[in-house]
Amino acid sequence: MDIYDELMKRTDYDRNIHAFKACCMYALCNYKEAKLEAKKGEDSELKNRLLFQLAQKVGDENEIMSYHGALSNSLEDQLCMAALHYLRSHFEEATEIYKKLLIENKDYHAINIYVALCYYKMDYYDVSLEILAVYLGLYSDSIVGVNLKACNHFQLYNGKAAEAELKTLQNSSTGGNVFQDNDLLRHNLVVFRGGENALQVLPPLVDVIPEARLNLVIYYLKNDQVNDAYNLIKDMECVVPKEYILKAVVHAVIG
Repeated sequence: MDIYDELMKRTDYDRNIHAFKACCMYALCNYKEAKLEAKKGEDSELKNRLLFQLAQKVGDENEIMSYHGALSNSLEDQLCMAALHYLRSHFEEATEIYKKLLIENKDYHAINIYVALCYYKMDYYDVSLEILAVYLGLYSDSIVGVNLKACNHFQLYNGKAAEAELKTLQNSSTGGNVFQDNDLLRHNLVVFRGGENALQVLPPLVDVIPEARLNLVIYYLKNDQVNDAYNLIKDMECVVPKEYILKAVVHAVIG
């Protein structure tokens, strides 16, 4: 962002830089600042996509509909639309968009990951694995791909089978500890190992990985820390059935 700030000191700077800087702010979860920065820039598809996603983050339905109406049929805009469906747990709608994009862009292999992730979320684990096999056949060391394969194995088999899949990442890594450097992998290892190291790993990830909050609540319940579980889930807005069920269980236990 410092480089963008320097560029904007020029009298003839490209006003699209505001959108680029806003994207950085979005990545840092500074949503309010990102929105203010984006609105300073020229109107563009990127600016609209960013404001569309920001409206989703803050739950502004009026703005969501406004920016939705400005989306085009471009690849980028359709990926943005699919992402919003996914974030809202509209997995079937997201899948339909991704499948259509795959037909039109067969070389965009990474879209297979998104399709596989949607099927995973819909509990079609075997289907998810079939689609993943296509992608992993091309990119066998993909952290996202191998991690999703491990999650499918966890649902179909057990934690040991899932962890065995993740170990292939460490074996193929040329750097340090691949688990230590990746929040998602560290989170999933806790789950695969039945809550081991949960209090060390999960609390900092509660606002980073959505499932971290749910898994920490489950850990608290298993260890009779009911008040901690309640405080963590009481203000959570549920979207999918498992969230409603878990919240109901916590309320039932606490009375």
